[in-house]
Amino acid sequence: MKGLFWAFLLAAGLTLVVGNPAQAQERSATRQGFELAPNSGKKILVFRPSISVGAQSTGGLFEPNGDWTDKARTNLQAALEKAQASLGNAVIAAPEAYGDDAQTLQEHLQLFAAVSDAVIKYQFFVGNRLPTKKRDNKHAVFDWSLGKGVADLPGAKDADYGLFLFTRDAYGSTGRKVLQVLAAFGPGLAVKSGQHEGYAGLVDLRTGDLLWLNADAAMGGDVRDAEGSEKRIHQLLEDFPGSTPPKAQPQGPAQAKP
Repeated sequence: MKGLFWAFLLAAGLTLVVGNPAQAQERSATRQGFELAPNSGKKILVFRPSISVGAQSTGGLFEPNGDWTDKARTNLQAALEKAQASLGNAVIAAPEAYGDDAQTLQEHLQLFAAVSDAVIKYQFFVGNRLPTKKRDNKHAVFDWSLGKGVADLPGAKDADYGLFLFTRDAYGSTGRKVLQVLAAFGPGLAVKSGQHEGYAGLVDLRTGDLLWLNADAAMGGDVRDAEGSEKRIHQLLEDFPGSTPPKAQPQGPAQAKP
């Protein structure tokens, strides 16, 4: 029976992930020499976040869900607007982009996601560092860029820095969850159910240099509801340069002990 089960997995081409004890943890990094003091007079341009939400099929494929994505977009935008007051400097929303400008912005959002993913793989994990980065990384040099094309993005000429945000959530389907349980009985094999990535980065709009990045391949918070979205935005903007920690919620009167 076991042999038939594993033969089925191979024939179906299902994605099995070999367990790795060194899973990526939330990390953030700041470019050497960069500081952003609160109330510095600098302007931060916030681009519309790139948001994708869907299901993870039994075979591990991403299946987009328009309804979930719309809910996440509404919830995350509301949570972001609520959090902007704690960023410590003037924050302005990027103007709506149309035509060629919209295409250019989308390309840069995709570029930001690709660079963020590369930072997780090739900077945050010492053993994976690229040959061209090894010398610098011995001295913890954080040197990544989106290129000078960011200066041509809508609204860039009226700001100093650009804030890019990217989230991608794939919720494990029933089939994927069942496969995860079944694969746990295999010899050293594991199937991951669900994937929740989130990247937030501050970019110099003159040079394209990535000045600060918070990148996590295992984010928390269900972006399909308001509370989960607030948790996600809080995680994304944690330790943002020049930010002030959110005020603690007032506690109710202490209950008398019986």
